[in-house]
Amino acid sequence: MTAAPPSSLRERKKRRTRQALIDTALELFTRRGFGGVTLDELCEEVEVSKRTFFRTFTSKEDVAMAPDQDLWRAFLEELETVDPGGRPLVELGRDALLAALERMDDEGWTRRLLLSRRLAERTPSMGAHGLQFCEATTQEALEILDRRFGLGAPGDLRPRLAVDMLIAAFRGAVAGWAAQVGGAVGEAGVAGVAGVADVAGVAGVGVADVAGVGVADVAGVAGVADVAGVADVAGVADRVEPPPRQDLAVRLRVEPPSRQDLAVRLRAAVAALPGSLALTTGPAADDEPAVS
Repeated sequence: MTAAPPSSLRERKKRRTRQALIDTALELFTRRGFGGVTLDELCEEVEVSKRTFFRTFTSKEDVAMAPDQDLWRAFLEELETVDPGGRPLVELGRDALLAALERMDDEGWTRRLLLSRRLAERTPSMGAHGLQFCEATTQEALEILDRRFGLGAPGDLRPRLAVDMLIAAFRGAVAGWAAQVGGAVGEAGVAGVAGVADVAGVAGVGVADVAGVGVADVAGVAGVADVAGVADVAGVADRVEPPPRQDLAVRLRVEPPSRQDLAVRLRAAVAALPGSLALTTGPAADDEPAVS
């Protein structure tokens, strides 16, 4: 038999349409609010029918959360083949998740993830959709672990707790990463040239080093500071005051956040799990915290 081609023209067109729907949805939702964009408007912007939309996504929430969901679907695929190597279950899951993260090689994925996370913070229906997806993913992961390693004895909560801890570690890593990136973007100056709308020449946006391990509140992304200054542009003498607030989607396009930085934080978060389990409580002194 002749091997099937790696990707047919039809499949490539479907992927391009799917990506266009995700990118356009996140841009519109970020600019106008999740409730400020109808499904008809989204489909019209991408020039596809609602029937085409529903072949790929179930709802507006589904398309808005696609970056996160793509990662966890890849995680389940990696879990099917990851070498156990006699490691603790949480470490095995960490390596499967890191391998899935490496597969998110599209340079725009991290930017889309941040936009999606920011939308979810202020959109209750996305939060509910995310909880449903998380539970479904957890159940699929447990089924894989039971089938591959026999880790599914009735009444044994350890596999479930291990998966839950991995998810918690990932959320903590993303929170710190998103807050760090949000702060770096918020502090950057944006160049302005009179009469020029293109942002290709925007300068001065740097993503700060994320060597720290602390977990910050993900609300740092939603509260990205307004751009206050005007950056110098090489060869341009005149300065133009920028708008009072720059669109987050535009800022992140200037210098997309680093997938490698997220991986560093994920490793650190998983490494911190045993320490969190070892925390004990006791009577607190007047000037000491209650946790030691």
